[in-house]
Amino acid sequence: MTTDTELSPDSAQLLEVFKALANPVRLQVLRWLRDPEKHFPVEQGIADPYEVGVCVSHIQGKLGLAQSTVSAYLAALERAGLVRSTRVGKWTHYRRDEANIARIVAVLGDSL
Repeated sequence: MTTDTELSPDSAQLLEVFKALANPVRLQVLRWLRDPEKHFPVEQGIADPYEVGVCVSHIQGKLGLAQSTVSAYLAALERAGLVRSTRVGKWTHYRRDEANIARIVAVLGDSL
């Protein structure tokens, strides 16, 4: 049996997605970002949660974790292509990358 250790770009991205979603906190954040108005205080936001995203401070507040931990979790989700970040002033906002999530689901369906 031979093994191919070269990963295609799609396979490499799937591995990043699996790693990101293997952490239950990151998975929960991605679920919350699916419906940000339901899970985050929209009235306190300075931007549209669907168009720009949810401020990292609101995500941190809901999780009750250190800012550095939350930032590392969100960076992993962003590397995997599941979320996008946008700077608004001194704050960073995160939202789901629905187009890329759909592409990842299609790649997963074709790969397995």
